[in-house]
Amino acid sequence: MKRSLAAVSAALLTSGVLTCVTTTAYAATPSAAPGSESAAAARADSLLRANPGAVQGASGEAYQAVRTKVDPSGAAHTRYARTYHGLRVYGGDFVIHTAPNGAMTGASSGLAAPLTLSTTAKVGAAAAKASARKAFSGTLTSLGSPELFVDASSGKGRLAWETVATGWRADQQTPSKLHVITDASTGKVIGSYDEIESVVGSGQGIYTGTVSIDTTLSGSTYSMVDPSHGNGRTCDMNNTTSGTCTTFTDADNAWGNGSNSNRQSAAVDAHFGAAKTFDYFKNVHGRNGIFGNGNGVPSRVHYGSNYVNAFWDGSQMTYGDGSGNSRPLVSLDVAGHEMSHGVTEALAGLNYSGESGGLNEATSDIFGNMVEFYANAPADPGDYQVGEKININGNGTPLRYMYNPSLDGSSDSCWSTSTKNKDVHYSSGVANHFFFNLAEGTGATSYGTSPVCGSAPAVTGIGRTKAENIWYRALDLYFTSNTSYVNTSNPANTARAYTLKAATDLYGNCSTEYKTVQAAWTAVNVAGSDAPCGSTGNDFSVSLSPTSGSVTAGGSVSTTVATATTSGTAQTVTFSASGLPSGATASFSPSSVTSGASSTLTISTTSGTPAGTYSVTVTGTGSVSHSATYSLTVNGTGGGCTGAGQKLGNPGFESGTSPWTGNTGTIGSYSGQTAHSGTRFSWLNGYGYSSTEYIAQSVALPAGCTSYNFSFWLHIDSSETTTSVAYDKLSVQVLNSSGSVLATLATYSNLNKASGYTQRNFSLAAYAGQTVTLKFLGTEDVYLQTSFVIDDTAVNVS
Repeated sequence: MKRSLAAVSAALLTSGVLTCVTTTAYAATPSAAPGSESAAAARADSLLRANPGAVQGASGEAYQAVRTKVDPSGAAHTRYARTYHGLRVYGGDFVIHTAPNGAMTGASSGLAAPLTLSTTAKVGAAAAKASARKAFSGTLTSLGSPELFVDASSGKGRLAWETVATGWRADQQTPSKLHVITDASTGKVIGSYDEIESVVGSGQGIYTGTVSIDTTLSGSTYSMVDPSHGNGRTCDMNNTTSGTCTTFTDADNAWGNGSNSNRQSAAVDAHFGAAKTFDYFKNVHGRNGIFGNGNGVPSRVHYGSNYVNAFWDGSQMTYGDGSGNSRPLVSLDVAGHEMSHGVTEALAGLNYSGESGGLNEATSDIFGNMVEFYANAPADPGDYQVGEKININGNGTPLRYMYNPSLDGSSDSCWSTSTKNKDVHYSSGVANHFFFNLAEGTGATSYGTSPVCGSAPAVTGIGRTKAENIWYRALDLYFTSNTSYVNTSNPANTARAYTLKAATDLYGNCSTEYKTVQAAWTAVNVAGSDAPCGSTGNDFSVSLSPTSGSVTAGGSVSTTVATATTSGTAQTVTFSASGLPSGATASFSPSSVTSGASSTLTISTTSGTPAGTYSVTVTGTGSVSHSATYSLTVNGTGGGCTGAGQKLGNPGFESGTSPWTGNTGTIGSYSGQTAHSGTRFSWLNGYGYSSTEYIAQSVALPAGCTSYNFSFWLHIDSSETTTSVAYDKLSVQVLNSSGSVLATLATYSNLNKASGYTQRNFSLAAYAGQTVTLKFLGTEDVYLQTSFVIDDTAVNVS
């Protein structure tokens, strides 16, 4: 019987624990035509269920598909967001890539290792809020409620608070939405970024010259509303920072005079820039405007007084008039730059800090300049300088030089270990320099001289068209929010690796374009682990799930070894293992697979295997070799059974919820289900929509005993009618002290529904002498309820 949400909420409040039901992408998907986005997303969901190790999946996680793109070939790419025990994971996003036949070809993931952290904060929300208040520089107008989340921007998870401080920067004209990140264990501010991203008819614009612009006629009056580009409008802030922005109007549809003496002139530049940026993304990359939905961008000009800035706030463009209100910041590349932040946010969501922030800024520089080339304005032709028209430095120099970024005195032309510590506008130099080398080549060019870093060979460019297509595809399909230049713990999550994938997709593996991407990154001192050209072009990946396990000497432990074809055609992969402790052996079933399939690795130990933790290297060998690391912990056998008896606390749920953890609001007496004995039980799921719930308890198992029997009574009822598909599942798991899954003892589903309770029994002898956690984890899809009812648990040791 299905429970109502109101009844569940009431029960949770009564127990003192209010738990959110987490939505998940593991849902029944309506039938769809082959090659459609919905069908591709369903295939990705299925592959993700079967191979969570490919994205460093961990127990307690849920995933939500946010966007799927299908290539003309039928290959598809599904992007996911991740939660961990109900908490948002910043940097946990990933992309599942599938071949036209539906096989998995790889995954883009920002995590370097599975998440194993505690979700209990040692430092409270009040302290996080106080830290955010101190971190804000300017005039603070409001402070949001801190959100507890998992910060995985580095590739490894830590519990943190995010607090949004809203107000005005020190100049009192630039709005600010500062996101302050505070470590939930120490209270230390570990990072921050500002949501407001700034750039430190016919008409005559100040910078573009005489151009055509689209306007709207109403009666006898023209207004600066563009019907050809989603009705984007341009308005006058009248040198204020708040209040009404007045849409420009004109009687004869001839706008501006090319100088700042006419307020319409700056508006012509802004209006033209919005239209050309819209057209660039639509006509070159197939994106329907900045927002992807055909809507135009509002542009506000003459903002503030002596305001030397322009910014994108997520929904509109705003331009100041510059020093002395004499140099509006409405140039074409500035417009393209700022609006491209909106595209980056929608596609990859690159973090605005560290090397990811540098890639974010570089993406805007790259597309801002490509918009300039695309528009081909008479007075502002394309180049590889940023903001060269607005004279923001006061000496006629641009903000940045893409062909040699260090010319501005602050930007990096070459990557170094200190690049990640620079302001994102300066760490962008590495990617800007790469893009210039890719498009135009190194050495003397018609746009400037591009030096190579160190002793790197010279590069011959492949042209702007190919270069911009490679960068856009990498951003769209491969970049994750924390992609960086260099990543020693996760070398696949780098701009070099992803642009090489994009080049392979568009032009072929080891094509001229592919080799030029390699050379252009090398020329800016960004090395990679990509395979050298001249090989077969066929490649694969190897991943483990779980990536660690624990065993008592004399026992065995298993993990799934998954492979995926990452380029070319499938191939035979043969497995081996090294780094095993004395007395331990490894066996694979099967010993070799066709890439795209999985094998089970079983590590068996003897009573003489020494206790300790060992790094076991699992290698798959085909045309090339790839490895993954498994952390094996061997525990000693001890001696003498000194702790016989029943080991679980509150085994029948009759005395509250402690010491059970997790979704303890599922424990109680509820109408619609009955207990096996007594009056209370744990009822997981049963909602009829996507949900993930679990209960768990830690138990210490004494060494030296002969029997370790784990038992429980289980009743499953379901409204599902299928006799072949397991839509809703209950996994019974054993976890180690860090939260990693050591084993899944059993998995039950809607296919096991039956009247009454059935007792289930399992041996825990393999974990003698250890403290482990026993976990019941239920997942339910979007349609038709399945209830997993648990009662009278026990761990009897003798």
